This record gives sequence, structure tokens and C-alpha cells, in this order.
Amino acid sequence: MSLRDPGGSTPPNSPHPAITFRTPTLTSRSRLLKWRWSSRRAPAALGRLRPYTFHIALVLYWPILLYADTQAQTLVQQHALGVFTFAFLFLATRFSPQTERRQVWLMMGIATCVELFCSVVWGLYRYRWGNVPLFVPPGHGLLYLFALRAARTPLMVGYGRTVGRVALACATVWAVGGLTVGPLVTGQVDALGALLWPIFVLLMRKPAAVVYAASFFITAELELLGTGFGNWAWAAAAPVTHLPAANPPAVIAGGYCILDAAASKAASFLPAGGVFSRWLSGLQPGQLTFILYRRR
Repeated sequence: MSLRDPGGSTPPNSPHPAITFRTPTLTSRSRLLKWRWSSRRAPAALGRLRPYTFHIALVLYWPILLYADTQAQTLVQQHALGVFTFAFLFLATRFSPQTERRQVWLMMGIATCVELFCSVVWGLYRYRWGNVPLFVPPGHGLLYLFALRAARTPLMVGYGRTVGRVALACATVWAVGGLTVGPLVTGQVDALGALLWPIFVLLMRKPAAVVYAASFFITAELELLGTGFGNWAWAAAAPVTHLPAANPPAVIAGGYCILDAAASKAASFLPAGGVFSRWLSGLQPGQLTFILYRRR
């Protein structure tokens, strides 16, 4: 029997049928190599994203939550979003050290008081139903947890100063735009945003600058989505002071960073392993949901 050579040619005057042996072509080899290369790179890429799992989840959670709130027809539906957000925060803090959990839950308490004063009492901004939605307090906790964990990510550890400069540049452009371009487009001078800019600059000189830089970006997303969807709206002029503001004010992250600094400072005065922290750490998600529903 005559066989074809590897190139596929048949010996001359062969009386027998030829058996063809085909070697892989260059195209098939390259495809195989590309497939092996991509299959090896996929786990490596996912591994590099692992430190950012919570951050990616929260960035995606905000638009889903805020859009769902705009579709809520009753307060019960809005409260359900609040319970779900509380559960999200509770589960997220289970992966945090005890000191971080204390800071986050303390932040939630401080931010709730600020929300009640600024929205319900002062009227600096209003939520669409005139209340403070149940998802707002845990939302502040999630914002703070985002910033605290971001400071430990490889991006911030290796390029924290660069990220801080980018945050300052964005804040500056936003504040200047609120005084120059903004009035031409919206007819509203953003004086409140301009006053928040030096506060943010001052905080960015602190040792926790990477925390404030991360807070700037996540709160910017939240404010732009919340005002864009109509979940809340800032007053064109602040009551009592009559200070004009955009919707949202530029560098509103400066206000959030003040809350971050206050929570961090207040947590330093608390004894380690407080009673509330131990009680909260021992709760299960089902128990927390039951308590929230029972109190409503």
C-alpha cells in the first residue's frame, strides 16, 4: 500500500488507494494556540479583579436600586428596597474586620441624622416623596465601605497619588464649570459647589486622601444618577442662606467626605469591641430583616 507523504502528494503509478495524512495547517495551529492562551488568561484576569468585587457590585447596584425606586408606587415597595439594601450592607460588612464594621455602622447613624436635618428640616434637598427613604441610611454605609476598601486595593496602593490628582482635577473642572458654563446652560450659578471645593482640597491633603478620592468618584456616580432619575432634587437656592446650587452641586463629594472624616474620628473614641458591634456581628441576615419589619 502506498501512502501519501506529509505534504499530501501521491507516489506515481500506485495501484492501491492512497491514505491521506494531513498535518495541521498554520491557521489551525494558531487558532489552537490562541484558544489555549485565552483559556489561561481568563482565570488570571478574574483573579486580578477579585479585590474589586465589592466595588464593581456597588457601582452596578446604584443604578438598579435608584431605577427601582422610581418605579415604586407605594411606600411598602420603597421600604422593601431599603430592607434589601440593609441586607446588602450587612453581608458586605461580614467580610470586614471589626474596626471597619464599627466605622461603617457608626457612619450610618451619623448620616441618618444629617439626612433628617438637611432634607426634612432644612429642605436643602428633597426626596420625591418628601421622606428619607429606608435605603438611604444603609446606602451611606455602603458608600463609606466602598471608600475604605478601595484604599486597600492594588490600584490605590500602587497609584493612590495619581488617583488623588485625577479626583482633584475632576473636582476643579466641575466646580469651575458650575460657575462659568453651568449658568449658560441651566441659568443657575453653583455657589454651593464652589464652597465645597476648598473643603475637598483640604481633605485631600490628609493621610486618608485615598479614601476621600474613592469617595469622590462613587458619590459623584450616586448623585448624578439620583438627580438624573428624579429620586431627589437639590433646592435651587438653599433655604435661609439663599445660596444658589446646581442639581447636584459640584464637588458634593466634599460633604460626603466630611461625614467620612467624622465617622472615622468618632470611631476612634469608641472602646474596642463595643456591645452594639458584638450584637450586630452575631446577627444573621434573617434576624436583621425581621427586626426591621417588626419596627415598621
